[in-house]
Amino acid sequence: MNLVAACEAFVSVAERGSFTRGAAAVGMSQPGASRRIAALERHLGVSLLDRSGRSPALTLAGHRVLEPARQVVRASETLLLEVEEAGLRSLHLAVPTGCDVRELAAVELASRDAGMQLVLTEAEPRVRADLLTRGRVEAQLAAVPGADGDWTVTLGLAGALPRPGRVHLDQLRPSGRSPASEAAHVHLLPEDDVPHLRDPLFAAAESAGLGVAQISVTTSLAAALASVLASTDLVVLSEHEARRLDLAWSPLAHPPLTRGYALTCAMASDSARLRAAIGTQLAAALGVGLGSQPGGRP
Repeated sequence: MNLVAACEAFVSVAERGSFTRGAAAVGMSQPGASRRIAALERHLGVSLLDRSGRSPALTLAGHRVLEPARQVVRASETLLLEVEEAGLRSLHLAVPTGCDVRELAAVELASRDAGMQLVLTEAEPRVRADLLTRGRVEAQLAAVPGADGDWTVTLGLAGALPRPGRVHLDQLRPSGRSPASEAAHVHLLPEDDVPHLRDPLFAAAESAGLGVAQISVTTSLAAALASVLASTDLVVLSEHEARRLDLAWSPLAHPPLTRGYALTCAMASDSARLRAAIGTQLAAALGVGLGSQPGGRP
């Protein structure tokens, strides 16, 4: 258990009387804050919050623990400040795989200009979340629905040959003259193998009459690219990625697919620093711009 993060969540929720507002104040999701507080309660062997009412209320033990928990949070912030002022702290950030190396280099350079020692770790969505949970990184770019993201990137279909206009999935349906084995397949990258992207795409493909095997999650971008270059297959990509790979990109008519990325930090103090220092460069590395837009949060 991350004792500092758990105390931070508990103090914030207790002071605001709301899991939602308390979690938002420290840059956590509501379920994440709830899990951290529950872990703290298990660690201490007492119940800190009464959850039976509309708003969480401090139990007797919660009242006794609140001030010591505040002291833990303040001590942690003081320790981090001392380390930062001494120039000793590295901050590890988990980012998506497949970003352009020059654009990631620009992220690191921007962090140096801001006096930070940033270490980037490329990983797939589930791995990024696990790295943060286990304390292996201090921050990650979480894959979230577009409406919940700090940055959003519109996805379409890319292939070796251009396709005019928007691509409708029923255009890929096998015809009587073309066996299913010769029909174009659509490859979904591991980065997009998340419920809010995978499930709508698979459902739309089924509704459009595509074969079961025509939509699949590929093992890597390299594997998808090999298939695309050797056939009429398509891969789900952003326009930014397609241009970098010299592929023809077309918008997808239905369903609308949008990657959302939320900057999630173990310590709330890191969130504002990272956004200010590398937000612009992160947006470029993620492909925000071409067919994309800033997310709902500043």
